[in-house]
Amino acid sequence: MRYFIELSYNGEKYHGWQNQPNAISVQEVLEKAITTLLRSKISILGAGRTDAGVHAKQMFAHFDTDIVFDRSELTLKLNSFLPKDVAVYDIHPVKKHAHARFDATGRTYEYWIVTEKNPFHNQSAHLVYKKLDVDLMNAAAKELFNYEDFKSFSKTHTDVKTYICKIEKAVWEQRNELLVFTIRADRFLRNMVRAIVGTLLEVGLGKLSIEEFKQIIESRDRNNAGTSVPGKALYLTAVTYPEETFITHG
Repeated sequence: MRYFIELSYNGEKYHGWQNQPNAISVQEVLEKAITTLLRSKISILGAGRTDAGVHAKQMFAHFDTDIVFDRSELTLKLNSFLPKDVAVYDIHPVKKHAHARFDATGRTYEYWIVTEKNPFHNQSAHLVYKKLDVDLMNAAAKELFNYEDFKSFSKTHTDVKTYICKIEKAVWEQRNELLVFTIRADRFLRNMVRAIVGTLLEVGLGKLSIEEFKQIIESRDRNNAGTSVPGKALYLTAVTYPEETFITHG
């Protein structure tokens, strides 16, 4: 049987989702926990690979096993076994060839910014002291809908076959003390959200015009885009799949 694990994690202490040779990852601690509890070597594959320090409010990963188990009981045991910064919400039975990464139809990220010193958001939001023109940043963000090739915002030397992404939402909004950027697309390139946010901040600070922002996208050159903002303020908030992926009666 194939199963999707639905989980969340605070990425502060992890070197990203994906297994690393010399650093701790979320994938590693989850694989160890489920392997121990099922007493069988289990490999898991995530919906994507978040970078070091990045958080996930909703992440999915799949694994295969012939072992019969009670899903609620295993969820409870995993949460007892896992560190406090990783939580499992559910284990879903899925179709035989369902794939946590390739079957995902959409992913949503949020980036959190504070514009005043805030002791409660030292590790959860990025501090920008200077005044930001949010209206201008939103006008620039709307331009993202007019493009599909986002090589300018991709980490260089990655092994992707295409830089094409379909962005469905990109908006800045104030939520109490937080200025939140929400972006949704069918897929994202490595470092893409953090590079987009860094470039939009330059628009908000008056360092870039909207026309220059468009020229950066069209250049397909990462060197022209803004600096990537820190990973600590980035959250994967949703991963969506076709309804038929899940076995509802299982």
